[in-house]
Formats: sequence, structure tokens, C-alpha cells
Amino acid sequence: MSHRKIFKFTSAAIVATALVACGTTSRPGPSAVAPDRETAPVVSIPLPPVAARPVRPAPTALENTIRQLAAGFEGRAGIAIRAVDEGWTVESNGRQLEPQQSVSKLWVALTLLDMRDQGRARLDDPIVVRAEDLTLFHQPIAFLAVKGDGFHTTVGDLLTRALTHSDNTANDRLLHYVGGPDAVRAFIARKQLGDIRFGPGERLLQSRTAGLNWQPSFAIGNSFEIARSRLPMAQRIAALDAYTRDPPDGAAPLSIADALARLARGELLSETSTRIMLDTMGASVTGRARLRSALPSGWKIAHKTGTGQDLGRRNAGFNDVGLLTAPDGRRYAIAVMIGDSTRPIGERQALIRNVAAAVASYAGGNGGGARSTLTLTDFGTAEGD
Repeated sequence: MSHRKIFKFTSAAIVATALVACGTTSRPGPSAVAPDRETAPVVSIPLPPVAARPVRPAPTALENTIRQLAAGFEGRAGIAIRAVDEGWTVESNGRQLEPQQSVSKLWVALTLLDMRDQGRARLDDPIVVRAEDLTLFHQPIAFLAVKGDGFHTTVGDLLTRALTHSDNTANDRLLHYVGGPDAVRAFIARKQLGDIRFGPGERLLQSRTAGLNWQPSFAIGNSFEIARSRLPMAQRIAALDAYTRDPPDGAAPLSIADALARLARGELLSETSTRIMLDTMGASVTGRARLRSALPSGWKIAHKTGTGQDLGRRNAGFNDVGLLTAPDGRRYAIAVMIGDSTRPIGERQALIRNVAAAVASYAGGNGGGARSTLTLTDFGTAEGD
């Protein structure tokens, strides 16, 4: 079976399974396709109930561990953990704004699903991705978009590609579909998600971070990398300094952890849209040496990674945020964001892993099997965005 067929089956299965299981409450808006497509009965399957637990104080041992991990890392990093069901929060530098990079795909997806809840969007709406929609860096959809009159697919398929494979072009096409950056910023403000910025889109964000002005030719082949390499080093450093100092896509880890906790509790979306969002995040294939690699057997994770540009040994954004669920059902929203560091990728991965391992150890679910000191030989460095 070809790569294209495998991916189409995988992406369709995630959304289709959720839609069949959960039904739909959406109604086509003025620009949607014919209303007779909405013929299935409305069915709602609630999220699995979690037993109510009294709010507990933050665990001292975990607080100390997180503080030590942050202090021992060379670079700027913020960590936040929010116990969804127990109410406590542990954080270190959790209020400082760090570059999100592809973590920001979460807010596009949530905006889309919120529109679905309002009857203004449908996951089975047809959509076309063409060559002029291409962006930069990780975009597996590119080889489909440049063929014929483009890649004809659905909104739900793009959602799956954006969240599970961190496809930049799929995400930017969805961003255009929901109304652009202003629509996402309006969602963040309306839901009161806190210190979370949303940038200008992949093309402008990455070109400005590199010290370039966007040109459509940058989306073809390695044209962007060539143009970036020809810039004077002083110009590249100044651009990266400006980005990390005041990132237009910056967010506080504490705000992200809080947003994920609210998502898990069903406070941001309908039950069906919440399930679709978490199931899709749970199918992510990126970041195999980050949060997920430290979780013992029986744990579940729904997460989103983000990785910024490199300049020599320096990296501007290395993140993993998500919802960890212990075998007993307790849930922990977690955000680990490295905003600016010259440490090797293995050390950045290790910081993220160690935070997840500390949570698993606190919850008592590690069974002695959590590994917090994995090396590059375990996973390599090609782990996705």
C-alpha cells in the first residue's frame, strides 16, 4: 500500500471514527455544502467520567524535583503541571512567554472545533490544497498539493495531518479556513486562555525569525534554506534575538497547561468535539523521545510538540505539551517549553522526559519502569516537529 493511501486511511479513520461514535451537532453555515449531507441522527457519547477528588495541595517532592530540573538546565525553559482532577499546580518559570512553534497548531484546531460546535464548520467539508498554499519546513502534504489541480481532501483530514504529523501546510490551510490569525486570537480571548499569543502564520513567522522577507519561491524545494544561509551572520543573530526576546507566538507554559486541563474537563468544546480533539492528539507521531518516552506501561498521552529554527548550536523553541492519563484515570496537563538554548538535542529531550517521569513517579504508576535518562542512541534525532 502506498504512503499516500496509508496516510489517507489513518487520517480519515481518526475523524470518521469519532464522528460515527459521537455523531454531530453541526449545521452547515452560509458557505457550507448542501444541507442534505447532514442526515445522520444526532448522538452524543459523554466523555468517560472521572471520580471527584478533593483538591489537594501541590506535592512538595514533585515541586522540588521540577525546580531542580529547571535549575539544572542550561538555557531558558518553563515548566507547568496542572492536576486536572486533584486541583494542584506545580510550575517553574511557568509565567514567562516562550516560543510555541508548532504547539500553536492546537489553537487553530480548537478554533475549528469551536466553529463546528456553533454550526459554522464541518469536518467533512471538502477543501483543496494547491501549490500556492505551501509553506515551509515540515509539510508532508506538499507532494500531493503540487500534482494536477491540487490535493482534494476534507477539513477533518487536514486537522488530522496538522495535529498528528505537524504538517505546516495543512495547518496554514486550516488557518485560512477558520478566518486567519484574528479568528484564532478571538477564540483565545473569548475562552480566556490567558497568556497565549498567536503569530502571523507559518510563512511570516519563520521568514521573520530568520531575518528574511517572505517570498512565494521560498516554499519550493530548499529555496528558503539557501536564502537564509546567504544572509550575514549578524543579521541572522539579530533576527533570532528579536524573536526569542519577544516571540509573536509566545505563550506561558502555565496558561497552556490550564487550557489543556480545561479541555480535558470539557470546558472549551462540546463533548463530541472534545473527544475528537483528544483522540487526534493521542494519535500524534511526533516527539518520540519527549514526553511519551518516559511514560510507563498503562499511561496514555495526548500531546503536541513544537520545534523552532536552529542557528549553529542554538535552538529557538523545543517543546512538548499534553495531557497525561495514569492507569487509575488521574489526568495531568503538562507543558515543557525550552525557549532558547545551546544545549544538544539529547539534553533538551531529557529535560522533557524527566518532567514526565517525575509526574509518573508521583502518581505511583511507574512500576519501576520509567526511564528518565535515555540517550540519543535510543531514539536518534529525527523525531518530527
